[in-house]
Amino acid sequence: MMYKPKLEKDIRCPLEYGLGIFGGKWKSRIICVLAAAGTLRYGELRKEMTNITDAVLAATLKELISDEIILRKSYDEIPPHVEYSLTEKGASIVPILQSICKWSGAYHKDDKDNVLTQCQRCDHK
Repeated sequence: MMYKPKLEKDIRCPLEYGLGIFGGKWKSRIICVLAAAGTLRYGELRKEMTNITDAVLAATLKELISDEIILRKSYDEIPPHVEYSLTEKGASIVPILQSICKWSGAYHKDDKDNVLTQCQRCDHK
């Protein structure tokens, strides 16, 4: 059996880095929702998302905040509340997601059981 060295993280493909930051089911949806709404409290964001658990939403938000895609601003009021919005870095992803939406719309075959509706968020402009 030949030894295969693992690739170092810093020599990954840039596309892989990008997809790690905003790819997947939930991250892109959260970015699109915040792009359309501007600023949302957790509860408002939770209502905009469908079929996501609180644990997954909280973990995904934490990752997006860590990657400086989303800004979390807490207000020391009674009751205290937190607001989420896109950073400049986060907003710069929106045109990329819009391009993916356009591509998907052009190449997605008509499927009565799987209608593309999520893209309406990103494609609002």
